[in-house]
Amino acid sequence: QVQLVESGGGLVQAGGSLRLSCAASGTFFSINAMGWYRQAPGKQRELVAAITSGNSTNYADSVKGRFTISRENAKNTVYLQMKSLKPEDTAVYYCNTDAVVPGRRGYTNYWGQGTQVTVSS
Repeated sequence: QVQLVESGGGLVQAGGSLRLSCAASGTFFSINAMGWYRQAPGKQRELVAAITSGNSTNYADSVKGRFTISRENAKNTVYLQMKSLKPEDTAVYYCNTDAVVPGRRGYTNYWGQGTQVTVSS
């Protein structure tokens, strides 16, 4: 009932910047927290950054000071501004959210399809 569509990934040189976007669409009553996760080859998926509906944010230590998460509630969209990118930031980045949807109690968790970010050295 909720579709998350990511965009903005690509190939960038070390030190460069990228901005990821994730728009939620479908049938839902409300969107709660939104976040970005990433998964590099051979590694577990990890939280990069998250933002609540009240705009409280949380970042992985590895991206603090370089990445900024923000959201536009009117557009049900979350952004991840990434600066000073490093080769170790290379991964598939996934959008994630909790939503209240018809027919289900509480929050239901949803994932986007992922967008590749590759940082060359």
